[in-house]
Amino acid sequence: MLDIIDLSIQYGGKELFENVNLKINPSDKIALIGSNGTGKSTLLKLISGKETPEAGKIQYQKGLKIGYLPQEILNKYEKVIFDEVKSSLTNIIDLAVKEEELNNQLKNEFLSEDEKDKIIHKIGEIHDQKLHTDFYKIDSDIEKVLMGLGFTENDFDRPLSEFSGGWQMRVELAKLLLNNNDLILLDEPTNHLDLDSLRWLLNFLKNAKEALLIVSHDKYFLNEITNKTIEIFNRNVTLYNGKYDDYIEYKRERDELLIKQRLNQEKKIKETEKFIERFRYKATKARQVQSRIKQLEKIDISDLPEYEDEINLRFQEPERSGSVPVNIEDLSFAYEADNFILKSIDLNITRGEKIALVGPNGAGKTTLAKLIAEKLKPSKGKLIIGYNTTTSYYSQEVADNLDLSKSILETLEDSAKDYTTLQLRIVLGSFLFRDDDVFKKVGVLSGGEKSRVALAKIMLNKANLIILDEPTNHLDMNSKRILQKALAEFGGTLIIVSHDVDFLRPIVDKVVDVRNKNIKIFEGDIDYYLFKTNFFEENNSQLKQITVDEEKKENRKDRKRLEAEVRNKKHEATKDLKKKIDTCENRISELEAEKEILEKELIDEKIYTNAETAKAKTSRYEKIKNELEKNYEEWTTLHDELEKIEESFNKMLS
Repeated sequence: MLDIIDLSIQYGGKELFENVNLKINPSDKIALIGSNGTGKSTLLKLISGKETPEAGKIQYQKGLKIGYLPQEILNKYEKVIFDEVKSSLTNIIDLAVKEEELNNQLKNEFLSEDEKDKIIHKIGEIHDQKLHTDFYKIDSDIEKVLMGLGFTENDFDRPLSEFSGGWQMRVELAKLLLNNNDLILLDEPTNHLDLDSLRWLLNFLKNAKEALLIVSHDKYFLNEITNKTIEIFNRNVTLYNGKYDDYIEYKRERDELLIKQRLNQEKKIKETEKFIERFRYKATKARQVQSRIKQLEKIDISDLPEYEDEINLRFQEPERSGSVPVNIEDLSFAYEADNFILKSIDLNITRGEKIALVGPNGAGKTTLAKLIAEKLKPSKGKLIIGYNTTTSYYSQEVADNLDLSKSILETLEDSAKDYTTLQLRIVLGSFLFRDDDVFKKVGVLSGGEKSRVALAKIMLNKANLIILDEPTNHLDMNSKRILQKALAEFGGTLIIVSHDVDFLRPIVDKVVDVRNKNIKIFEGDIDYYLFKTNFFEENNSQLKQITVDEEKKENRKDRKRLEAEVRNKKHEATKDLKKKIDTCENRISELEAEKEILEKELIDEKIYTNAETAKAKTSRYEKIKNELEKNYEEWTTLHDELEKIEESFNKMLS
């Protein structure tokens, strides 16, 4: 359906990728992965026709219809939500307009019977098209999609301009899903979704007939939907037939193999060079030396795998808080009088707990987080912050309130007096601010970049209660993994508002579901919550994947066990041979040293003028030459035998 041929592009003078060749087929559901700035969004824009490549081309199947959801939208909306979605369905609108035009023509009393018949025939054709395009159920389909994405029936007649950017993005997503595209391009589609709408979207896309190309940092989402993976790394674009986790496992095994091959090659080269150097001037070894030189020339050195820099960050060790950092009793909250968002909430948070706040957007997760962070005051009830509890709070709102006049580095220096500039730059590097980026003023940063600065500040303080509201929305896989590891190791109390299942998995040990103005507590991790709320009822492949992952772990254990056994057998099979080679090499070194001494003595006038001494020295010299020859032959035989044995064991390990 689509062929990318020798595609190359630069951005801001930086080459993103070159000579890319890819093919997208009708049944493909592809994950497009890579660090921020590697060109993922650019590739989507190129495919959608929003940008033009500098070199190469993209060939499209005739009549191919492409839908594209960017990360940010700049549209001005004038319609209500339902009409906004319906107006995007041009094929449906066109049919209705054509039918109305033909019906108006029929009202002309001066038409001949023949002209009327032609118009009636055209109206009949339009009716056939309506049947084939689900025209008569489109209103129902729009309602289902909008409600699946979290809207209520009361929202349908509200102006879209009243809604936040996140909700507007959901409307754009609804348009794409309803437009019968052949290929859908999605750039971070889960950023503004809650778990409920994420579940609905997962089911919709898994059953979709359209081809998909998805940029997302949500591993769970990608693993559920995709069957192929494209990675952009170091200007190279790699396609793998399998989902994200399978690709990562394949890449790990491939890289291990490449490293082993490289080590074996280096060992082989070193030994061959040693042989050549030792026998280079030995006439009887000339043929073998030439053979080894040719072998050396034929060795194709394996490229070592390239990795992103590994950064290990930890939160400051916090002071110990009281045993109950937060106690909430009969709490209610309303932004407007008597219009309660939360009502009669009771929640006891003990020291060291790591809690996920989940639930539908608009149900009060962020409000509850702000109340605990003391950014809001309860309308009723009590919220008690415990003894020695120090709080740090992150949200998009916090990011938007950074001092715009300061540089990124200055912003961190203000909140981290104990850190050196180098340490601060390492922290900023993990949040994608590198080199001269750290000197940019906060005022010129995008919303996503400001969010990353605010997160970096959180990493540096010594709070023992950290509250994070959707911390992963603007992070790439690597940055998210670094933050995830740091939060899992954090010694204090943690509250996270997030819909990112994969991110929450190794961190949280308790889940609080916020909906219908109240909360329900689940004493377990995120998988326990998903199981208890029947999340896997339609998404059971993820549950199966957990089992598969456990089996993979067992398989890896078995493999490591096998490798250890093979290494032990290899050691037993070669240890005696290696001892013989060492003995032989030591004897050769001794004989070569004595031979060198004798050669010097035989040209000494005092010796070669003394017939008896010269005869004895010559006899000894010939004896050493013969013994050396025998040792050379023995060394070659032993070494060839060792190579064969090691090669057979290396094949077992590869």
